[in-house]
Amino acid sequence: MSNYILCPGQGAQHVGMGKDYADAHSAAKAVYDEANDVLGVDLARFCFEGPEEQLNQTDIAQPAIFATSIASHAAAQAADRLPSDVTSYAGLSLGEYTALYLAGCFDFATGLKLVQARGRYMQEAAVSTPGGMVSLLGVDENQASDLCERAAGGEVLVPANYNCPGQIVCSGAMPAVDRLAELAGEQKVRAVKLAVAGAFHSPLMQPAADRLADDLAKVDLASPATPVWANVTAEPHGDDVATIKKLLVQQVVEPVRWQQTIEKLVGDDAAFTELAPGRVLSGLLKKVDRRATMTNLGSAESLG
Repeated sequence: MSNYILCPGQGAQHVGMGKDYADAHSAAKAVYDEANDVLGVDLARFCFEGPEEQLNQTDIAQPAIFATSIASHAAAQAADRLPSDVTSYAGLSLGEYTALYLAGCFDFATGLKLVQARGRYMQEAAVSTPGGMVSLLGVDENQASDLCERAAGGEVLVPANYNCPGQIVCSGAMPAVDRLAELAGEQKVRAVKLAVAGAFHSPLMQPAADRLADDLAKVDLASPATPVWANVTAEPHGDDVATIKKLLVQQVVEPVRWQQTIEKLVGDDAAFTELAPGRVLSGLLKKVDRRATMTNLGSAESLG
């Protein structure tokens, strides 16, 4: 049996996330208490009470999701509800940091500060250069690339998230995103604009990537004790920490190859566990392989 733990990314957040875990499990509460101390803000309050518009801000959402995922993992571990032998970890975008933490690459405080900085840099890059993202449904990689090329008009517009078969998110300058949505409609392709702050996983995030590179250069990382899949390559990270840092920087401006990662993991003996918050990754997994076995830890009720 191969056991995989999946860690959600930005977009999975919702007001109230993690509160049931913190109320019912001391191990989860301890995670939020430490997060509050490390950041000097009441991160738990944003998770438990909102308001929604603040929780959805990139600079708050990213550390909030990181903490919530780890709180659910801590509670599940204390309740002996996790696989005893994890084959590997995979995380969607921000979730790659959760995966690296669980694999022993850095401690909780280091990871939390990194994702807080990452979120702030991405938020500031989004404000300085307005951009957006649009999900194309029912297209393959070649079709998405062709639509982006035709709609770009000399501006940045690229595929940014290969989520699952028939769902590719594209990212770029706002006028180009608008043209893409219009062109997709003309081509009978369903296009859904996403409620995001900017053009994530595109070259417009280069200022954020540069600043994150400076932060990562100052951090000591350990090699993963358990394999962790990299978003950029859809391959497990190696032992070289310099390469891990390089891939984390690239991840800010390059596409997330989630579908390709999951396609390499699914099989007759594969079992998946999705950490809180939400069920986004469970949904994407089923679109890759309907037969896949998934345990979702989106709520404390899942632990019984």
